[in-house]
Amino acid sequence: MALALDPTHAVHTWSLFRTMGRYVAPGSAPSGALAENTDGGGLPLLELPGQLAAHGFASAQLCHFYLPTTEASYLAELRDAFDTARVDLEVLLVDDGDVVHPEHGHEQQRWLGSWLDVAEQLGTPRVRVPAGDQPPSEETLALGAARLRELAAEHPDLRVLTENWRGLLVDAAATRHLLDLLEGEVGLLIDTGNWDGEDKYRQIAAVAGQAECSQVKARESAPGVLDEADLEQSLEVLAEAGYAGRLSLVYAGSDDDEWGRLAQMQEIVRRALD
Repeated sequence: MALALDPTHAVHTWSLFRTMGRYVAPGSAPSGALAENTDGGGLPLLELPGQLAAHGFASAQLCHFYLPTTEASYLAELRDAFDTARVDLEVLLVDDGDVVHPEHGHEQQRWLGSWLDVAEQLGTPRVRVPAGDQPPSEETLALGAARLRELAAEHPDLRVLTENWRGLLVDAAATRHLLDLLEGEVGLLIDTGNWDGEDKYRQIAAVAGQAECSQVKARESAPGVLDEADLEQSLEVLAEAGYAGRLSLVYAGSDDDEWGRLAQMQEIVRRALD
């Protein structure tokens, strides 16, 4: 059950990538989509929960690649840090893996399964995994659904989610088809910034009502300038579609002052909700 909290008090920790020193743990990005980096000198992960609380956040979606180790003792320490800061770990975000890869799909499924084990040790109730990075077709969508359902069945105490993201879920039609095949065994996290084009808002509206979690992403209308109109329209689409979960803010702009931009996003969202 979602906590009763101000919806602007939730954040996706990708928003703090620079604050975290652009840290990407070894072995956490096998696709190479993110370059491994342990030398950034940023905020240590164990200090992140306290900083989130200090900046007014009570809920976090945690990127898996920030974890420097998956040793049980470290995971227990990290879990305690979130508990002590009273920041709810809403979902662990596994940002790599392609279960429909024609050669390595099974291997990628096993790799994702290891991160579901990590999520269980962290005590997070949900984990988001990619549905696949191949173009959508009857075959790839069926394979993605089957493998996601297998992951969920192997971890019955976790709610497994996927996202409107990567090569498989390029639009609402593909996403709805996959959700039909999943038959509720795997849920949806909606990201308002993952689809582009003139019909972006219509595409989001077509699936947002089925989402259990969100990532509300701030675009820039110019370098360093938040696109308030896009953010407000995205919020309106979520509301009209019946989305009722948390609004996890995502700052993905060019300003190094990520905390400052998140505070600006909070104000925009508060005004929109009022």
